[in-house]
Amino acid sequence: VQLQASGGGLVQAGGSLRLTCTASRRTTGIYSGGWFRQAPGKEREFVASILSAGAVTSYADSVKGRFTISREKDKKVWYLQMNNLIPEDTAVYYCAARAPGVSDWRNWGQGTLVTVSS
Repeated sequence: VQLQASGGGLVQAGGSLRLTCTASRRTTGIYSGGWFRQAPGKEREFVASILSAGAVTSYADSVKGRFTISREKDKKVWYLQMNNLIPEDTAVYYCAARAPGVSDWRNWGQGTLVTVSS
């Protein structure tokens, strides 16, 4: 499964961006979709995820109430709507997919840079 992340850019604090992850094939509809990020000098961290069944979502505490993950009906595309961005959100954002019954995220996109200026 190949993933393509897009939508990053430069935004001022308080602004918004929407990231998009597009999967290469329809079978990813049964996969969970996720977003992770890696800031300069830091380890990659979980941001948000959405399950295929029931569209249950999960968020890191640092983004709750500001970010929203969603996916298209065909489930090949998922989004990360980021509102009220702060400089600490600056990072390379990666989308990921996880197959049913698997505990780890094995499919990754190439990353898209988000820079939030103060």
